[in-house]
Parts: sequence; structure tokens; C-alpha cells
Amino acid sequence: MTLDLARRLVHTIFGSRASEPLPLAAGAWSEAFELTIDGAEMVLRLGAHGADFAKDELAARLAGPDLPVPPVPARGVVDGWHYAISARAQGIAFDDLSGADVALVLPSLLAALDDIGRIEVAGTGGYGIWTPDGRAPYDSWVDALLAIGTETARVPGWRAALADSEIGLGPIQAGLEALVALAPYLPDERRVIHGDLLSRNVLVAGDTVTAVLDWGNSMYGDSLYDAAWLIYWWPWYPQWRAVDIYAELLAHWYATGPLPTHLRERLHAYLIHIGLDAIAYCTFRRRWDEVRSNVESVVTLANSAPGKIVLNPPTTESP
Repeated sequence: MTLDLARRLVHTIFGSRASEPLPLAAGAWSEAFELTIDGAEMVLRLGAHGADFAKDELAARLAGPDLPVPPVPARGVVDGWHYAISARAQGIAFDDLSGADVALVLPSLLAALDDIGRIEVAGTGGYGIWTPDGRAPYDSWVDALLAIGTETARVPGWRAALADSEIGLGPIQAGLEALVALAPYLPDERRVIHGDLLSRNVLVAGDTVTAVLDWGNSMYGDSLYDAAWLIYWWPWYPQWRAVDIYAELLAHWYATGPLPTHLRERLHAYLIHIGLDAIAYCTFRRRWDEVRSNVESVVTLANSAPGKIVLNPPTTESP
């Protein structure tokens, strides 16, 4: 159905200027198609959440010259579906790299994290996931993090499903209590967070990041969150385990200095939050094996002092 819609959309808007769209990739929230328009390689995405595409457009406008975010020259709605057309970035997904190739490109990725944290936030407000008008719903960073225990329209029904399962809501409560205990260490700084690095949202060529994609989960808050994202998910990629991501991050922070204050406590809080978010999402999707893996991580983190487990959750095989 979406392929037929993509063909009709391209024919109606661009006519003979565009080639036939071909399936490229599919994610949880949208489908992508490759095509050319006036000879230029482009990507057409279709999905139910137009705000995600609007955030991609804004991120491309605000990104500095060293942060590669593909421009989005066209967006709209057709037959109830939102669409976006963006320039096609070249490269392969960071997720597909070997450990040796990851080691080569990691300096470029960590530099991209710095660039994300430097995106201009003047004229925006609030904390948490922001909307295309630059507003986020919470008055503090801590409030935004603690809201993970409630449901959203995007991920409904997970609390009841988890409560009815053999797992129950105990791990959620344990994680939230640990977040409350760590709250005094968390800064009120407001910077841009990508919020969904990995998951094929970073493209690379050689030793260089060529694109940072999909800003739908982007937040305002502490930019160390993106570093915690790498730490949390790193063990899910068995081929990368020879690369100590925490040691690489430390070396990067020492080189660009000074070392962030309350580093262990901040990262520990964000690791817990990322695990709680994964539990909610995987429960919503009824991916129970992944729910259990993330529950194990959250419970371990909640019962550990910051840094006690070198900030790495228990390893598990790549899903």
C-alpha cells in the first residue's frame, strides 16, 4: 500500500522530473524509498508522525557545518500519511561496522556528539522531547526524566501489559526510585540531545560520519545523555565488545576537557532512564525477550553505585 502511495505521490508532485521510487528501508515509525529528482539522489519517507519529519527539517537547518544532517526540501500530507523528501546521504550504517571499523570512525562520532550539544537552543523552551516549534513539555530536566514512568500517546498500553506479565511493574518502580536518588547530581542545562543514536541513524564512510538521521526522539536536556546511549547499547553488538566505549569517551572528554562534573552519577541516571524507556517500548511491541534483557539491566543499575559496574549494563546478544 505504501509503495503504491509513494508512486502516486511522486508522479503527482514531480511527474517526469522524478524516477520511480523503490523501497529502501523500513523502521518502526516510517518507510523510506529511494529515487532521483532532477537527477539528484533523494529519499522519500512515509509515516504517521509528521512532527518527526518537521524535526528533521529543523535539525538540518540548525546543524553546524561540521554536523552532517540531510536537508529536507519538501514535506506534506497525502491520503492521511505524512511524507518528507530529503537529500540522500551516502554511507553505511554505523550498526553494520566491524569492531576494527568502529575504532576508526569513533573519533568522528564523538565529535558529532559534541556538535549536537552545540546546536543553538535560543528561542526554545522546556525539557524533554521537543516539538517542531521548539517547545518541550517539562519545567526541569529531572521532571522530564521521571516522566518515563507514565505512558504517552506514541507508546500506549505498556504499563497494563507489563503489570499483567510475569515481570510486573517492580523494575519500573526500582528504576524510578534510583533516578530520584540521583536527581541532585543532574544539571539543569538545556542542550540538544539526539536521543536515538545507533538503530541505523548514523551513516559513515571510511573514518567519517556522513549523516546523522531521524531526530524524532530529540530532546532538550543534558547532552551527556547521548554518550550514555552509546554505553547502554554497546554490549548489544557482540562485534564491538573489544572496543571499550567508556574508556574512549573518557579519553575524548579529557582531550576536549574539562571532565564533566558528577560524570558517573549523570551517566548512571541516564543509563537507567534509557533502560526504562526500552522496557516501555519493547513491552508496547510485545518483544518480551528484549523486555527481560532491559529489566535485568535496569535492576542491576538500580542496585549498583554509580560507576560500580564500569557503567556497562550486563551484556546480551544483538537482537
